[in-house]
Amino acid sequence: MCEGGPVNQDWEDRVTAAWATFDDYPEERAHEFRAVIDKLAAELPDGSPLGPFERACAWDSTGHSDRAVPLYREALAAGLSEVSGYKGRRAKIQLSSSLRNIGEAEQGVKLLTPELDAPSDELDDAVRACLALCLSSLGRDREGLSLVIGALAPHLPRYQRSMANYARALVEPAD
Repeated sequence: MCEGGPVNQDWEDRVTAAWATFDDYPEERAHEFRAVIDKLAAELPDGSPLGPFERACAWDSTGHSDRAVPLYREALAAGLSEVSGYKGRRAKIQLSSSLRNIGEAEQGVKLLTPELDAPSDELDDAVRACLALCLSSLGRDREGLSLVIGALAPHLPRYQRSMANYARALVEPAD
C-alpha cells in the first residue's frame, strides 16, 4: 500500500462487508461497530485519508456528528478527494450534514454549494438534499425547496419541465 494512496481491493471489500453488518449493531452496541471500523482503519499507512473518513462515517452513523466533523475534515485535508473523488464527495456531503446537526449549517452551505457545479455523478441528488436541509436550517426554505424540486424533477414520469420551471421560479426574481 502506498503512503496515503489507494489500498488494495481486499481492504475495500472488508470495509464494505463491515458496513453491510451495520444494522446488526443496536444503539447500545454502536461502540462495537466503531471498533470494527477502527481496526480496519488501523491497517492503513500513516497519513492515509481513508482511515479518518471511515472512522468519521462510523461516528456519524452512530449518532455522533460532533465526533465525526473533525475526522471528515482530517480526511479531506489529507487528500481524500485525490485518493477517491467519490469518497471525497461523500465526505463533503456527510460533513455538511454533520455541521448542520451541530448548529453550523452555514459552513455546510459553503462546503456544498461548489458541489452543485462539480461533475455530475450518482451523488448529485444527495448534494442537493443535504444542501436543502442546511439552507432550511438557516431559514432559507425557498432555496432549499427549489433544490429539492429541481433534483426530483428528472425522476418524475411526467411534469419534468413544469417542475424544473417551478423550482427555478422559487428563487428567481419575479419580472
